[in-house]
Amino acid sequence: MENTRLQAEQLRQFVIDKADDMKARDIDVLDVKGKTDVADFMVICSGNSKTHVRSIAEHVATEAKHAGIPPLGIEGGEQSEWVLVDLGDVVLHVMQESIRDFYQLEKLWSQ
Repeated sequence: MENTRLQAEQLRQFVIDKADDMKARDIDVLDVKGKTDVADFMVICSGNSKTHVRSIAEHVATEAKHAGIPPLGIEGGEQSEWVLVDLGDVVLHVMQESIRDFYQLEKLWSQ
């Protein structure tokens, strides 16, 4: 169990680093262990445009695949206002600022 948590924390840091490589803004991490069985961490960040949002998500997914952690799923790439990359223990949400303000995931998951 402890080893799984350590792996999740390493994956969380990997996702943060790769999103930061692409100049993602306002990177926030939510520890959702115990709140959902879906993941241990949610990483939320913003992109400047649809193209930037899509590029961040694609970069993280590609780098994860190269590291031997293929994404379980990627959603939202067509519209690219909000792209979700599911890496199992860590779920990345890349959003345009207006979408992030509207849905307020940080507030939702902190309750």
